[in-house]
Amino acid sequence: MSDRIREKLQILADAAKYDVSCSSSGSNRKNKDKGLGNTGSGICHSYTEDGRCVSLLKILFSNVCIFDCAYCVSRRSNDVKRSAFTVQEVVDLTMNFYRRNYIEGLFLSSGIFKSADYTMERMLQVVKKLRLEENFNGYIHLKTIPGASQEIITEAGLYVDRMSINLEMPTEAGLQKFAPEKSHSEVQKDLGIVRDKLIQLKEDRQIIRSTPKFVPAGQTTQMVVGAHNESDKDIILMADHHYKAFKLKRVYYSGYIPINEEEKALPAIGSAPPLLRENRLYQSDWLMRFYGFDANELVDDEHPNLDLDVDPKLSWALRNPEAFPVDINQADYKMILRVPGIGVKSAKKIVKARRFGKIYIDQLKRMGVSYNRAQHFIRCADTPKFQKEQHSAQIRRQILQSGQSKYTQQLSPQLGFGF
Repeated sequence: MSDRIREKLQILADAAKYDVSCSSSGSNRKNKDKGLGNTGSGICHSYTEDGRCVSLLKILFSNVCIFDCAYCVSRRSNDVKRSAFTVQEVVDLTMNFYRRNYIEGLFLSSGIFKSADYTMERMLQVVKKLRLEENFNGYIHLKTIPGASQEIITEAGLYVDRMSINLEMPTEAGLQKFAPEKSHSEVQKDLGIVRDKLIQLKEDRQIIRSTPKFVPAGQTTQMVVGAHNESDKDIILMADHHYKAFKLKRVYYSGYIPINEEEKALPAIGSAPPLLRENRLYQSDWLMRFYGFDANELVDDEHPNLDLDVDPKLSWALRNPEAFPVDINQADYKMILRVPGIGVKSAKKIVKARRFGKIYIDQLKRMGVSYNRAQHFIRCADTPKFQKEQHSAQIRRQILQSGQSKYTQQLSPQLGFGF
């Protein structure tokens, strides 16, 4: 690798690290003691639905941008070193890294230079060369450029595994304040293009066997959390709307990192993003996608922000004591899922096991249930009939005392949660 390409890679891989929508965790493993391989800059990890870990080359095509979003490191007014790859350089990097077994795929994003179509066309050329000329069949995640034409987006979808486009801010007010050149309607238009094409090809597939693949891994989006005064209700309802309207695979929540000290409107929260708030949002997202919770059950006008001391599932249970205790031997699967301390796997084990007899406390513990938490909300075959009832405040205090969250202990001074 030449020094010029190495310098470009360092600049454009570093600029790409703020995009979390490939569910990645950074990696920079050094080659020590004459070992084999060196991941170098830009390598990250993504996880497939079946749990496999996939290493991706995560880079920007260019960090030159015509937009001036206050929270973005690549904004046009920021005094940073600029660089850009050529189409062939990205192709060569991907193939060379792949042949050395550093990576299994590519995550390609970019600042917007000249125009949305001009940028998107260059990125399209990269994925077409990889697929058609290099016969590359690895994973490719491509970021859609807001405002690109329908024809380019549709063609790109034929060559990539996943596409994503960022909502940036959870509210239109926040977007207009910090990124007035962008709009949610433009992002939603692009999300709609991919959604409609997926629906069309699904219908065609019932008639035509040779229907081409189109974004087989679906599409995602990302929102910056903590840069504006939006509530968790604003964030969760926005995510819920996009899950339902655009059939997204994931919504990612990126804790705001203060990279622009000159922008006085942005909150000054030191050097750490609001990680605990971000974590609570992901937990809520998980409850909506896999536990059957509605967004309005997690946040409402009375409780617009998530409880930082306890997870959203426990918070809901404490606010709804009339739903408990749940009889483990009689309740349906959906209700068992709502018990704090019982996950999807444990709930399925419970439903299967009770076909052969009643469920006892000791059995629940062996199934992987967090009994210290669940005991306050359930009844088993050997639960005392006249067990003393506890108020929500007592249960909350007891659970917090028995096991303080490491996140609460370590991160509470850095939350940046101004409500």
